[in-house]
Amino acid sequence: MEFLDGYIPHIIGGIAYGLLLFTVASGLTLAFGVADVLNLSHGSIFALGGYIAYALTDGTWTGLILAVLAGTVAGALFGGGLSIAVAPLAKRGHLAQALLTFGIAMIVGHLLVIVFGSGEKRPTLPTELTKPVLFGGNYYAGYHLLFIVIAGILAVIGWLVITRSKAGARVRAMVDDRQMVATLGTNPKLVLAGVLAVAGGLAGLAGALGAPILGPSQGAANMVLMQSLIIVVLGGLGSVGGAFIAALAVGQVHTLGVALAPQWAPYLLFGAMAVALLIRKPPPLLLGGRA
Repeated sequence: MEFLDGYIPHIIGGIAYGLLLFTVASGLTLAFGVADVLNLSHGSIFALGGYIAYALTDGTWTGLILAVLAGTVAGALFGGGLSIAVAPLAKRGHLAQALLTFGIAMIVGHLLVIVFGSGEKRPTLPTELTKPVLFGGNYYAGYHLLFIVIAGILAVIGWLVITRSKAGARVRAMVDDRQMVATLGTNPKLVLAGVLAVAGGLAGLAGALGAPILGPSQGAANMVLMQSLIIVVLGGLGSVGGAFIAALAVGQVHTLGVALAPQWAPYLLFGAMAVALLIRKPPPLLLGGRA
């Protein structure tokens, strides 16, 4: 037990980081699995939310709440605009989407550096969240514990919306048969635009909430995008539940893996992704589009 106690802070940190990645990756898996859009600018939306949090927080609870809301709205608007940008590429495959969204990511990243500078930024949190909290015999950053609670609640809400609501049923139906959705009186294009807006909102929300944990920067945007793609592969295309499990695993590898085997930690994620690609049957989306 004494040996385990020394690693509990790493485990808690891994849970917080995993939930942060899940919030980002859940939007990415929805965009890819439902809207059929390979969005390589997803990490830039995360960075945008983080920079907005840095700009709007002033050490008060009101400033923090305003920053989170503004980051979410900015991400949703980004995602909605992206649905318009990729619409002409609907029948040209994922490579064209990847090139377009990668270009958008480069432009947005450059603009963010011009506005906020190249250094890592941290938002100004309320004093109560900067104090260490005693939990289970160890001290933790108060904000990390609050983030775990908030992200856990968001994960439950997201699961309920996808699996129990009429809107979630329409979204799931889009994966199987878009023509059927159209016959029900729902415009598939509007659903796809909504999915991309929600995906962008999740990335912006994660950026704003996660800014105190992972300060916004171009490097952070690239790392979050890369790890989110790994989570999508490990969790299964379009599977929010699979993304949740994979994100928690990636979070533990990122924190606990570094503590236990620092020389191997950078390669464990890519090794797991390679194995998943080799043993998993590719879905129709990856074989050249929908039937």
